[in-house]
Amino acid sequence: MRPEAFFQLFEALQAGLGGEEILFAGLGGERSEFVRLNQNRVRQAGSVNAADLGLTLIRHGHQVEGSCPLGGDNEVDLARAQVLLRRLRERIAHVPEDPYLQYSTEPASSERCIDADLPSSEEAIGTLTDLADGLDLVGIWAAGGVMEGLASSLGHRHWHESRSFNLDWSCYLDRDKAVKASYSGFDWQPDVLAHKVNQQRAELSVLGHPERRIEPGRYRAYLAPAALAELMDLLAWGGFGLRDHRTQQTPLLRLATGETQLSPLLTVIEEHRRGLAPAFTGEGFVKPDQVSLIEEGWYQDCLADARSAKEYDTVVNAAAEYPESLAIAPGDLATADALRQLDTGILIGNLWYCNWSDRNACRMTGMTRFGTFWVEHGEPVAPLAVMRFDDSLYHLLGDRLEGLTRERELLLSAETYDGRSTDSALMPGALVSGVDLTL
Repeated sequence: MRPEAFFQLFEALQAGLGGEEILFAGLGGERSEFVRLNQNRVRQAGSVNAADLGLTLIRHGHQVEGSCPLGGDNEVDLARAQVLLRRLRERIAHVPEDPYLQYSTEPASSERCIDADLPSSEEAIGTLTDLADGLDLVGIWAAGGVMEGLASSLGHRHWHESRSFNLDWSCYLDRDKAVKASYSGFDWQPDVLAHKVNQQRAELSVLGHPERRIEPGRYRAYLAPAALAELMDLLAWGGFGLRDHRTQQTPLLRLATGETQLSPLLTVIEEHRRGLAPAFTGEGFVKPDQVSLIEEGWYQDCLADARSAKEYDTVVNAAAEYPESLAIAPGDLATADALRQLDTGILIGNLWYCNWSDRNACRMTGMTRFGTFWVEHGEPVAPLAVMRFDDSLYHLLGDRLEGLTRERELLLSAETYDGRSTDSALMPGALVSGVDLTL
């Protein structure tokens, strides 16, 4: 659906509103192509062209919500939306007043389109399979546009559209021995993909060496951007939300109260202006360009959605109380020098099954699994047996953080459960003086 069609549909809905009714409408849609690969061959290919309309009806401090699919036929779509609106009217009399209801009363409009140089799926997959000839490659390709729109009877008119690609794959050596990689963004460059596949070939050659087993203990480590992103994904679970901080349930409580500090090398930002997520919230608020979460190791600000902002009397700065466009500022360490600086220790390409082991101490646990190697004198020499880590971010990103890489990797979420995700992260690699391995 194009913005003109969405806004015309809303105008027709708005014409039937009663004098005391306020209506917000949100559109979510995508035009995407997907390809699944197995053994370096295409196993499934298809496309998705879908849109859903969400309506929020507000009257005298009461609100109800509902949604319906849109099919692209203007008359049919309007009829569906009108039926939905009638059902919301029937329900609103039976719901209690919402004490934390908040929405923007200031009319605003915006239109933002993030374009991309996307290859056809045939070109992208053909390039990948040629580069990976002879490898047991398993992965998924997703590319295309994601659209989000907002309109209200108070005068809001917002439209956001972004196009991107995301290639996520693993190359297997034998059974569960594999190396994982991803390539995503807006500017398709076959040379970048070739570099990643060649790097995987080099890692697979090391993966074929006898497995190294080490005793539990503390080891120097280099965390690749994907591994660092996994830690930040877990930290997003309660780490940055205003409600979690005010109720003292955040794992960063000691940092927020000033009891401890992370490394001065660490600056964490929610970059609304960079991300694929829209610059407006479902309640009509416009997000700031960015929110500084951690600056040079000190906690700065929380992410506050409309409900928490109402409850705690502050400004709305996010659509949700978890990062959607997270970035860690780069450091001074060249990625090419990271393993030389590591010297002897562990190269961690990915982390898996992460969870809290002691939330109050910001302590996490998880598994190393794919792409983890024992490094000697700056060179990977053997695959490391799967190990469990159990350590606190107050150490990994605090007193043990030695450096962050200058180069950062853009990682787009591969989630597609409720449509293609617009979450993204811009991550450097991290060199740490020690990570605790337990078994």
